[in-house]
Amino acid sequence: MAKTHPMTITEKILASHAGEKEVFPGDLVDARIDLALGNDITAPLAIQAFEEMGAKKVFQRDRVVLVPDHFAPAKDILSAEQCKVLRNFAKAHRLTNYFEIGEAGIEHAILPEKGLVLPGDVVIGADSHTCTYGGLGAFSTGVGSTDLAAVMATGRLWFKVPESIKFIFYGKLNPWVSGKDLILFTIGQIGVDGALYQAMEFTGETIRKLPMEGRFTMANMAIEAGGKSGIFDPDQITLHYIKKRATRPYKLYHSNADAKYREVYEYDASKINPQVSLPHIPSNAKDVREVGKIEIDQVVIGSCTNGRLEDLRVAAAILKGKKIAPSLRLIVIPATQEIYRQALKEGLFEIFLSAGAVISPPTCGPCLGGYMGVLAEGERSLATTNRNFRGRMGHAQSEVYLASPAVAAASAVKGRICHPEEVIKKGFKGSRGVK
Repeated sequence: MAKTHPMTITEKILASHAGEKEVFPGDLVDARIDLALGNDITAPLAIQAFEEMGAKKVFQRDRVVLVPDHFAPAKDILSAEQCKVLRNFAKAHRLTNYFEIGEAGIEHAILPEKGLVLPGDVVIGADSHTCTYGGLGAFSTGVGSTDLAAVMATGRLWFKVPESIKFIFYGKLNPWVSGKDLILFTIGQIGVDGALYQAMEFTGETIRKLPMEGRFTMANMAIEAGGKSGIFDPDQITLHYIKKRATRPYKLYHSNADAKYREVYEYDASKINPQVSLPHIPSNAKDVREVGKIEIDQVVIGSCTNGRLEDLRVAAAILKGKKIAPSLRLIVIPATQEIYRQALKEGLFEIFLSAGAVISPPTCGPCLGGYMGVLAEGERSLATTNRNFRGRMGHAQSEVYLASPAVAAASAVKGRICHPEEVIKKGFKGSRGVK
């Protein structure tokens, strides 16, 4: 039997789903899709296209997932109508995975939490941050609404196999440095088009010790470097995460040691400090100590990038026993109902409320300038979200700065962007709660 050429994890996953023994970058493949995702902004368009093409049923009712999360709970009549389209479609096609308010949350947090995405999957979603699931060792990428419609009907989609770029991180993380800082640093190094239509593969000794929360965050923001996807080799940390969640078989893929990459970057993580991306582009990243005294009006802790339980724990560890700066607004948004429940159980909400924060139900909300924290002219927000384009969070003359939950929480106390060590000396190593 002929031996296949060395392949990356991305190439192996796409080859398997296309029924091929091997694929090469640039190949066009017709791949089987494991999961197709839509939200309350993109799915109504997909549903319209699905019906216009004459499709009568979805390819598999447990493989099409709809999550109203961008403007849900509905902020106005138009958003209510959008959510209603999803609700009616889910009912008509008896979708197994339609997540309504009260059991739902932000799509890219709830799908891994529910065990719907597994290692080795090919996942598409009509949302650019679908690349989040690469944190589990899946190939996942965002598509347009018409592509989603085609997948809902057929369960297949054409892809051009991307080239891969390897990012190797070694060394020990500094106190308060997380996956968010690593990805902001990386985007700052290569630019917002530095990985255009490439698979960004993260590896190295630092990455192998990184918790799942950090991996999801890094994969999530691959799109901010132009990446087609972000991906991690699945390991024991991955298996520990999915062990209690997986309800169907999965397969682990790993890159061959001699696989070909377009480029390889190596970074010493011990030299990376907490990062801040200044307006109006994610690649405008700097060491937090180098940004100067920038006063802020609002802090948002949440989103599909940093609204997970560990993110809230880090923020609470810094805010415990403290008050936010006068006239500053701190908005905390747990990413899912389960995260909300656990944060409440651990006493994190009491810490946030005592500090002067407001706690939102799970929603994308302010991340895309939707609601729950839209900015007025001239206002500045520091957010744990993933984009800081002009007008992204409100008025075109407002400013958005991106940072980790640690930097966000500390800055809320000071009223200006600052390093967490200005507020608390001891680093956070993670816990089952805040002691």
